[in-house]
Amino acid sequence: MNVITKKHLERRTFLKGVGAALALPMLDAMLPAMARGAQVAAVKAPNRLAFAYIPNGVTMDSWLPATQGESFEFTRILKPFEAYRKDLMVLSGLGHEIPRPPRDADPDAVIAVPPPAKPAAGKAGEDAPLIPGNPGGHATAGSLYLTGVKPKKTIGMDVQSGTSVDQIVAAAMSGKTRLPSLELSCDDTRSVGNCDGGYSCVYNNTICWRNPSSPLPPETNPRMVFERLFGTEDFAMDPQVRLRRAQYRNSILDVVGERARGLMGTLGAADKRKVDEYLYGVREIEKRIQAAEREQSQAAPDIDKPAGIPVQFADHLKLMFDLQVMAWQGDLTRVMTLMIGREGSLRTYPEIGVPDSHHPLTHHRNNPVFIEKVTQINCYHAKLFTYFIDKLKNTPDGDGSLLDHSMVIYGSGISEGNTHAHSNLPTVVFGHGGGRLKTGRHLAYPTGTPMNRLFMTMMDSMGVRQENFSGTTEGLSEILA
Repeated sequence: MNVITKKHLERRTFLKGVGAALALPMLDAMLPAMARGAQVAAVKAPNRLAFAYIPNGVTMDSWLPATQGESFEFTRILKPFEAYRKDLMVLSGLGHEIPRPPRDADPDAVIAVPPPAKPAAGKAGEDAPLIPGNPGGHATAGSLYLTGVKPKKTIGMDVQSGTSVDQIVAAAMSGKTRLPSLELSCDDTRSVGNCDGGYSCVYNNTICWRNPSSPLPPETNPRMVFERLFGTEDFAMDPQVRLRRAQYRNSILDVVGERARGLMGTLGAADKRKVDEYLYGVREIEKRIQAAEREQSQAAPDIDKPAGIPVQFADHLKLMFDLQVMAWQGDLTRVMTLMIGREGSLRTYPEIGVPDSHHPLTHHRNNPVFIEKVTQINCYHAKLFTYFIDKLKNTPDGDGSLLDHSMVIYGSGISEGNTHAHSNLPTVVFGHGGGRLKTGRHLAYPTGTPMNRLFMTMMDSMGVRQENFSGTTEGLSEILA
């Protein structure tokens, strides 16, 4: 553990105990007394990057603003974001280029979902073009989203895509934080089998690829995430071992309590308040995880969820959001992804009056009842996401807030779920990127503008210089301040 003195704390100070290592938020004591110039820059709040992925696309008519610029009106789905107008950008027209169907293909196949009994248009096999509405649209959406690379069609272990943008940034951040990245999901995940039109389930269940042949499975259990963030350096041990150890420990604050009390005696009033609020937040997350574990042990037999995962979706999602905030507050990582749902998700939403499975509803074939239910789900996801943005906006970080020093992309690899379209993807960028982004606008690009251009700009804003990303060599200069 770093030595704590009354003069100066290192940014990466941990309170350690047996089986626990609690990072601290940014404190005034981490700024050297009388610091100026380069010394201040050395402890300046870092920029951070996160992606929040929504599955199965959206109702685009209820998503896209009608006008561009600063005075755009928030649509029905985007309405929950209106309170953050000055903290976001809505981007339209971006997508992943889809090859045109062969000349002899049914032109209607591009915009309509073929009946189940009818063979998909186009030639079969791995090299067949990706036609919206064809089987495989969800698998390709998930794997394309952060890589920009068409995946290999296989149901075996020989999966192939590309290195995702989050992992390129994570590799560049290696050694600067305790964890290079954090990959999370609120949906059950599968890594084997055929989940979509001859494509491996891997493609539906993750958006993160360490390299073209190494997908990264996301963690769904808040208990496992908590232990990864606040356990000791052996957090990489077997997850079941980690879980058993956690179950025998009352609280991480019990383990580091003596060191925490010693630290508080060396801090000024403002820092004491920050540390006290931070420790309170950690303990509250612990309590909620423990409550979820008790709830699971008492749940009905037909509720099949691992211990630590709340029964209610909103509770699960909010726990994941809070863990992400804690990870950034303690500078444990600077790169995160969260799949609010996996591609092809069958989740139901009885809490908002939609007991139907999400994915089948998106293939609405212009049925207004189905379209309305999909729109309600889209609005619900947006409303829940404001919990995360509000936390970031109200969490101090250096000379601003966590939202001031971050870039959070909220969107999907599918625009209109009825057709599996991979163009004009729903995209909102939250945060100011350390002053790099010019927010408060809707920017409409020509349809077909590569999504990879946004990722090039994100990487550059994180200090990661890439000459080429999946065939793209330029960014989106218009989004910069």
